[in-house]
Amino acid sequence: MPVLTARALLLDMDGTLVNSDAVVERIWRRWADSHGLDGDEVMKVVHGRQGYASMAVLLPGRPMHLNHADNARMLAEETADVSGVVPVPGAPEFLASLGGVPHALVTSADVPLSTARMAAAGLALPEVRVTAESVGASKPDPEGFLKGAAELGVAPADCVVFEDSGAGIAAGRAAGMRVVGVGPRAAAHDPDVVVRDLREVRVETTESGVRIHVA
Repeated sequence: MPVLTARALLLDMDGTLVNSDAVVERIWRRWADSHGLDGDEVMKVVHGRQGYASMAVLLPGRPMHLNHADNARMLAEETADVSGVVPVPGAPEFLASLGGVPHALVTSADVPLSTARMAAAGLALPEVRVTAESVGASKPDPEGFLKGAAELGVAPADCVVFEDSGAGIAAGRAAGMRVVGVGPRAAAHDPDVVVRDLREVRVETTESGVRIHVA
């Protein structure tokens, strides 16, 4: 069993703590159809990024104000649609084990969406949260993870990121952090270790921080 040591944990939400794939597929495939794009190709891009950043990749040269307008509308749709939103297996127990462990949520969702999805999944929101409103650049930019580390008062090298997407894993690496990849999407993006879900993770507190045991 690999063991990682850290002083703080930085947690992505969608795909890592919450399985929101059903609603993400519904809304992004509608958007793809409206722009004449292949839905399967669109779904390869959108996980982990803020919506406007995904649109910039998918429609290069499109005026950014149109991407931001679409993003705002789609965030409202996603916040209202929580059908099929469930916890990733092991997420409730994993979060419950973090009492006294410095940790933060670092998500590309905004406050209303992250609040709605965590509630729909029956998960408590961490006290420290870095959301879309908190950053100027979307993952794969490392800004969100660096802000999370700064808010916790922990050096980036002493943080471990939990992520599922290529964009998120790249952001964690760019921040100088080690990354635990969660779920099937993560394996293709070379995180430090990969788990099928959070049932394969156990956190042990120590005098100097935490040990993360990975099955």
